[in-house]
Amino acid sequence: MKQGFLALILAAGKGTRFRSDKIKVLHPLAGKSMLRLVVDCVLGLKPQKVYVVVGNQKDEVKKDVSLRKVGFVTQQKQLGTAHAVLSAKNVLKKEMEKDVLVINADLPLLRPETLRPMLALHRKKGNSLTFLSAELENPTGFGRIIRDGDKIRIIEEKDATASERKIKAINAGVYLFKIKDLLAALPKVSNKNKKGEYYLTDVHEILARQKKKVGVYTTKRAGEIFGVNSRYELAQAAEVLRQRKIKTLTEKGVTVNDPSTTWIDLDVNIGVDTTIHSSVIVEGNSIIGRQCQLYPFVHIIGSRLGNRVRILTSTMIEESTIKDDAQVGPFAHLRPNNVIWQKAKVGNFVEMKNTVFGRKSKAGHLSYLGDCDVEEEVNIGAGTITCNYDGKKKYKTIIKAGAFIGSGTELIAPLKIGKKAYIGAGSTITKDVSPGSLVVARSKQVEKRKKVRRTEKK
Repeated sequence: MKQGFLALILAAGKGTRFRSDKIKVLHPLAGKSMLRLVVDCVLGLKPQKVYVVVGNQKDEVKKDVSLRKVGFVTQQKQLGTAHAVLSAKNVLKKEMEKDVLVINADLPLLRPETLRPMLALHRKKGNSLTFLSAELENPTGFGRIIRDGDKIRIIEEKDATASERKIKAINAGVYLFKIKDLLAALPKVSNKNKKGEYYLTDVHEILARQKKKVGVYTTKRAGEIFGVNSRYELAQAAEVLRQRKIKTLTEKGVTVNDPSTTWIDLDVNIGVDTTIHSSVIVEGNSIIGRQCQLYPFVHIIGSRLGNRVRILTSTMIEESTIKDDAQVGPFAHLRPNNVIWQKAKVGNFVEMKNTVFGRKSKAGHLSYLGDCDVEEEVNIGAGTITCNYDGKKKYKTIIKAGAFIGSGTELIAPLKIGKKAYIGAGSTITKDVSPGSLVVARSKQVEKRKKVRRTEKK
C-alpha cells in the first residue's frame, strides 16, 4: 500500500483446547512462537505501526516479541474479537484517515506475499472493509461466508446451522478496515449469540447496512489459511514450516539427503554446499558455514559453525562456536560456551563445557574438559578429566600450547600446564607445571607376590 497503514494482532485469548498453562499463541513451532510468526508476517508488509492486543499472560507475550518493533494494548476482559479491537480505540483514533489490518495471532502459516494482493485490492476499490477468504476442504474452526446474490454474510461456526457448516468458503480472520468506519461501527456490535461475545465479523453487516463498500479477497493459497486450535494442529503447522525451510535451503545450494527425517528451525542459516545427512536437528539461530558435513543424529542448538566443519554421528552441540575445518564427534557432547578453533578435533565420547580448545588441538576420546583454556596443538589423552568443581565453586584449567596430557590424567583445578609440558599417563596433577617439564604423579606400584587369596569353586 502506498499510504501508510496500521496493524493490529489479536493475541489476548487463552486457547483452552490446548490444555496448557501457557497461552496458545506462545506455543513454539519451528523455533518461533505462533505469535512471533504472525508478527514477522505482518512486519513483512511494512506497516506504519504494529500493535499487539494482550490479555492473558500479557507480560510473557510482551517478552516473546520484545525484539520486534511493536506496541501493545491491553484487553482487560476477553469478551470477543470486536471487544479486542475496541481495546485499541485510543491508538486507532489518532490515525482516523488511515487503514488498519486486523489479524488473529493463531495463523502461523501466512506469508506477506499472500496478504499483499488483499491490501492492493482494498486500496484500489476504496473499501471500508476487505476481508480474506479461501475455499477449504476442511473448513472446521473458521466462520463461514454466506452468499445471497451480491450480499455476503459471515457467520461464526458455533452459530452456524448444520447445512451452513458444510460451506467451504471461510472467513480467514484477516481484515482491512478504514479506521474511521471501523470505530463508528464497533459500538453497534451486539453480543446476542451462543457465546455471548462481541464478534468482529458483525461489523461487516453494520457497514453493509450503512451502504459502505465491503469486499472480499479470496486467496488461491488456501494452504496458508490454517488456524491452530489444538496441539495436533500445532504439529501439522510445524510440519508445513519444516518442509518450507528445507525447500528454501535446497534452493540456496544446501544438500538435504533425507528431508523426511531432518528438522531445521526457521532462523537457522546454512551455507552453500553443506550436506545434511538423515536424522539431523538444527535449532535456534544456529549458523552453519559452507561445505560442512552434518552426519546422522547430529543435534545442534544455537551454535555457530565455520566452513568445512565436520560433525560426526550422534553428536550434540549447544550454544558453542566451531571454527573452520574443525571436526567434532562421533558421540561427543559440547555443552554451552565452547569455542573450538581451526583444525581442532574433538572425538568419541568427549564432553566439553565452557572451554576454549585451540587450533590443531586434539581430544580423541573419553575425556571431560570443563572451564578450560586449551591453546594450540595440545594433545589430550584418553580418559583425561578436568576436576573443576569442589562442590561450591568452579575453577579454571589453563593448558598452554604444545602440551601433551597423557591418558588417564586428572587435572585438579585451578591449574596451569606450561607450554610443551608433558604429563605422564595416569597422573593426578594438583600443582602448576612449568613449561617444557615432564611430570609423573602416580602412587607407587606395590607388588606382593603370593599374598592374594583366591576363593575357588570346587
